[in-house]
This record gives sequence, C-alpha cells and structure tokens, in this order.
Amino acid sequence: MIAGPDRLVAVDIGGTHARFVIATFDDDGEITLDEPVTLKTEDHASFQTAWEDFGQMQGGDLPRAVSIAVAGPVGGEVIKFTNNPWIIRPALVKSKLNVDAFTIVNDFGAVGHAVARAPDSDFLHLTGPDEPLAAEGTISIMGPGTGLGVAHVWRDGIGGYRVQATEGGHVDFAPLDNIEDAILARLRKRHNRVSVERVVSGPAIVDIYATLARMENRATIEQDDRTIWQAGMAGEDSLAAAAVDRFCLSLGSVAGDIALAQGGFGGVVIAGGLGYRIRDTLAESGFAERFRAKGRFEKLMSTIPVKIITHPQPGLFGAAAAFAKEHFA
Repeated sequence: MIAGPDRLVAVDIGGTHARFVIATFDDDGEITLDEPVTLKTEDHASFQTAWEDFGQMQGGDLPRAVSIAVAGPVGGEVIKFTNNPWIIRPALVKSKLNVDAFTIVNDFGAVGHAVARAPDSDFLHLTGPDEPLAAEGTISIMGPGTGLGVAHVWRDGIGGYRVQATEGGHVDFAPLDNIEDAILARLRKRHNRVSVERVVSGPAIVDIYATLARMENRATIEQDDRTIWQAGMAGEDSLAAAAVDRFCLSLGSVAGDIALAQGGFGGVVIAGGLGYRIRDTLAESGFAERFRAKGRFEKLMSTIPVKIITHPQPGLFGAAAAFAKEHFA
C-alpha cells in the first residue's frame, strides 16, 4: 500500500481504440477525469508507442503512475489482445513507461469498479423498483458490445466492495420461443456451441436480422451490423426494427439469467456504449418482461432495480478506481 499519487494516467485498451486520460484524486479520494484522448490501435506498433504519442500530446510530462484496463485476461507474464497485435509484459511496465506504480485490470473489471464508485446520478433507471443500487450485496453487470462483458460487484454495506470479472458472456444460449429457436438453428450451422454472446452482442444483430428475413421469405442484401442498427433504431427498415426489438427481448432474458446465477439481487447494471445508445428502445421493449420471466422466481426478479450506467467513460473512471483500491493506504 502507498500514500498514492495525486494524478495518474488511466488507459482503456480495446481491439480498435486505446483511450487515455489524466485522472486526478482529490483529498477525499474522489476521481476527476480530464478530456480523454482516443488513439487507433492500428496506427501504433505497440502500446509503448501509443503511450509516447499521448505523452507528446500532453507536453511530454506524464504522471508516474498508470492504470490499464485491457480487453482480455490479465494474468500471466504476457498479456495479449484478441483484436490487435499489442502485448503487455507486466514485469516491464515500470521501465517501459517510466512509472513508479501501475495496475492492470480486465476491462469489464474496470467497469465493475466504476459501478461501485459512481454516484446515483450516473445511473438511468430501466425497470424494477426505482431506487438506488443496494449498498450491501451483489450487483450484476453486463455490457453488450463487440462481445458480451459480464462482471459483478459485492458491497459490504459500509463503503467497501469487491469486483469480480467473469466470462459469463460465454454461457449457453437458451431460446424461449420459435424465433429464438430459429436464431439458434442458424448459429448452430457455424458454431457447435452457441453462447449468449452470439445473440446479445452488437454484431449479433446480423444473424437476428437474417433469421427474421428467412422466416418471412424475404430477399435481403448483406449488410453489416452498424447499418442494421442504424436502420432499426431510425425506423427506416421494419425488419431491422424487428431485429432490434428481438435483441432487446433476448438481452432481457440473459440479464435475468445472469442476475440469478450471480445472486445479483442488489441490482443489475447494463453498461457499454451499445446499451446506452439503445436505452430508450430498451425501456419501451419487452426487456423488462423477459427479465422477470423466471418462473417461480418472477416475484423475486420484480424486486431487482435495473439501471443503465450513463458515465461517459466508465472504463477509464473504473481503471482509476481500481488503482486507488489496489494502492492507496
């Protein structure tokens, strides 16, 4: 444990982008973020060169502490990324980046720290009781994006907490009606095992859309997920809109399953940029009904507050919070 620096660099690294920000801690431990800088990973040969680029943007003077949120497992001597060629060797972080202290955390673990530390004003109510997340007990967190991130936070009721990142996005998908049966059948042609990530992540909208088109014997042109999302959200394509609604239904089912599995009865949080972008659609869809539809546990599910985190940079905020929890006395 250390007394802790006043400032550090928080970094959130995904497959496409690396986001950097200077984070400041006040005397009470509150975290303030400067304006983030986003760099494309494909424009940099390594994390170190991206770090140096960010340093030049800051006038060459960076804090001597860093917290790095990475999209992937964080154990081991070498950290590799799924969708970019960078690697991080934790043993070399201090010398390569010229820092005195560092933290490396899974990216969705960082979101867990953000959920644990963010004020009530950073959450938008979605369904269930309109009350704050519980101060004691387990809070389940999931975020549909390129994949499906899952984590949970346990609060002790007196301000302390623990975060557990998981691979809950890879549990088996369980269809509930004939449309989801058809989605599963389509996916089984390419995957021996179909996880929930195949159905409730951003790219999954392509298979949902194609399944609905086939059910109606429609001829459709091949489109990427971004195009389908835009057309569906804008109401420009009724089939795309139906695919978005079906996504919301399936997301509700999965969110309820995750809460049951984790004991997330203190609340459920939907995180990630996609969740925030479809917040209005989620509220008007069958998400809430599907979330509650757990047979004998329907009454219990109706007591769980479900929120969307609205903090603009939960990964960066959470990375700074993870550093504070690890290092500060």
